Amino acid sequence: MIGITALGFAKAHWRDALEITLLWALVYQTWKRLRETQGIRILSGVILGALGILLLSKALHLPVLDWLLRNVAALSLFALVVIFQPELRRAAVTLGNNRLFSLGKQNPETVEILGELTFDLANRQLGALIAIERDLPLDSWAESGVELDSSLSVELVVTIFHPKTPLHDGGLILRADRLLSGACIFPITQRLDLDRNLGLRHRAGLGLSEETDAVIIVVSEETGVVSLCHDGAIERDFDPKSFKARLGELLSLSGNEAPAE
Repeated sequence: MIGITALGFAKAHWRDALEITLLWALVYQTWKRLRETQGIRILSGVILGALGILLLSKALHLPVLDWLLRNVAALSLFALVVIFQPELRRAAVTLGNNRLFSLGKQNPETVEILGELTFDLANRQLGALIAIERDLPLDSWAESGVELDSSLSVELVVTIFHPKTPLHDGGLILRADRLLSGACIFPITQRLDLDRNLGLRHRAGLGLSEETDAVIIVVSEETGVVSLCHDGAIERDFDPKSFKARLGELLSLSGNEAPAE
């Protein structure tokens, strides 16, 4: 009898269960993708503040304030568009290029070369800004620079970022194992919570990582410190071994394809 009842309940409510599962998956995936962004921190603060004021208005019986909050909530959709503009732009570009399910894997030999040239630049204290394209194409930023379309090599990249060369000031874009464009102009992050010691290269790397899924290598000209920017975050203070391992992870290399140490 219990089994029949449970079966009947399942038949009657399977659509509700499916709907709840799909909504949960959507909310979870959205939160997972946005939780490290600046927008989610702003949104969390706004929501907590609004809830606090709403509870206060209820407890103290402030009808005007309660009415105001309920009507302002109708404009929340526009606020979300403004807050999550970079994330929405990234999603739109992904869908527009039909590359949503692309693996974006990089040749392990390319990661090995990148590790070598990055610390060659760091040891020489040559400032560098290198964007590695993943799923989202970087053509619009490549067009702001000088077309190269050349093979990746340590010697060429070190030469490009030498202070006396015309292409040293700006970003270098790498597509697969080829240098796409140099002296490119990247967007500058508008974040206010960054360390003041971070210079224009770091802010440009972060800015590009906020608007695309690229991985950006930054080498400090003053200190030779190596950083990686991705998904609006920055990681710093790598040694050659940890840098190659982390870069391989970010570029989706599997364990069997990990770069040589």
